[in-house]
Amino acid sequence: MDRLVHTALNSLANLRDTRTISAQNLANQAVPGFRRDLQNEGSAHFLQMLQTESGRAFQLERGPHGFSRAPGPMDQTGDPMDLAIADRGFFYVLPPGGGEPALTRRGDLQMGPGGTLVNGAGEAMLGANLQPIVVPPFTEIVVDDLGQVVVTPQGGAPGERVQVGVLATVDPDDAVELRKSLDGRIRMADGSDLPPPDQRPRVLQGIREGSNVNATAELIDSIELQRTFELNLRMIQTAREVDEAGSALLRLPG
Repeated sequence: MDRLVHTALNSLANLRDTRTISAQNLANQAVPGFRRDLQNEGSAHFLQMLQTESGRAFQLERGPHGFSRAPGPMDQTGDPMDLAIADRGFFYVLPPGGGEPALTRRGDLQMGPGGTLVNGAGEAMLGANLQPIVVPPFTEIVVDDLGQVVVTPQGGAPGERVQVGVLATVDPDDAVELRKSLDGRIRMADGSDLPPPDQRPRVLQGIREGSNVNATAELIDSIELQRTFELNLRMIQTAREVDEAGSALLRLPG
């Protein structure tokens, strides 16, 4: 009987992690470029007693959670400071205050301190040399498909155009394993350096990519998780009733 109870408790623990991931996705569905977190399927392990496998199997965590690389919806804003990557690929960014570079799909750009080009999360957009791009005061900014940033400087000669940098982009192969670090930013799963920029992704100007979280699917999953949670509680209650009934049969009369 304890096998049934422990199996149900193990299932409840896994459901708790799944509901946490679902809540995280729903909380970030309005964040531009957010990548949906995926559930960790885990793996089955058998308890051992005196070097002999028993009949008790538990599902345990297999490693860090992954994320979905599927593109999000593209919203045509017409704002020249809104950028997006068509289909596959990532921008390189540097977190606020420094740290290790990371990858992102977020392209809602603005001007940061000292003219540094940053996104809505305050992350500095990196150039092909993996250094922050500094933009002088301008009256117009144009970003082409390759990520080249060209501005019309304030007070410049008529028709003057200045290239201030090239946004670093990369399209890693599917074999390259990426994970979200503890700060929620995308880096290499093994902690190694990011692959060098290859400038293969196509950059779109005037378009903002939304989160690839499907709110409807997440809500449906939440309903299914709630039903599964209630089913496991019912299993524990049934195990209790069966155990009490068995004890009653063994009880002496009177």
